[in-house]
Amino acid sequence: MALSRTITVPYRHIFAIGDVHGQARKLRELLDEIPCDLSEDLLILLGDYIDRGPGSRYVVEMILDLQRQSDRVICLRGNHEQMFLDFIRGADPLIYLFNGGRATLESYGYEEDEEERYRVFVPFSHISFFDSLPYWVETDRYIFVHAGIRPGVPMNEQSEEDLLWIRHEFIFSYSGLNKKIIFGHTPFYEPLVMEDKIGIDTGAGYGRKLTCLQLPEEVFYFAW
Repeated sequence: MALSRTITVPYRHIFAIGDVHGQARKLRELLDEIPCDLSEDLLILLGDYIDRGPGSRYVVEMILDLQRQSDRVICLRGNHEQMFLDFIRGADPLIYLFNGGRATLESYGYEEDEEERYRVFVPFSHISFFDSLPYWVETDRYIFVHAGIRPGVPMNEQSEEDLLWIRHEFIFSYSGLNKKIIFGHTPFYEPLVMEDKIGIDTGAGYGRKLTCLQLPEEVFYFAW
């Protein structure tokens, strides 16, 4: 069973942020803009904090600082965090590097030997952060997940691969759940708003905007 979490604390608003992909400046500007009060609200980040953009290390440090301030900051695992963990533990480096991973190596600093083995200078606190990330969380009204879910499969039977990687089978099917799903992973030029789901990856990792969704009002904030 994939690591998950049920949020039971009362909240006024939820602010959900899509895939950051190393865009530290955009994340800082977005956090400065949104009217999030962590004494009453929840802040949920949907994964893919690293890779592609130049500031992966600084994005993680920013998030860890927020978590030290409040236990109402909840972070999900994205496929890029999983690829990074696999990479530093010996997986084929080409898979990770071809998916934007070299930007993360450069952000942390690294050494490469003659046999193309990599040593990345990642603080232990950052590794612990990546290892601790749940695959999905839910509240009374919403399910938050990085990529989506397999339609027709109960949440407690979802595969970790689907939660991190699924796209079209999820997006173009009705979830059948009684909660709206908030997800990232698949980039859109504008947020995707459907009856049963909202997608908020708007391509920050490709030079486009970073998006935050305020719930339950379904108000959007952007940083370019």
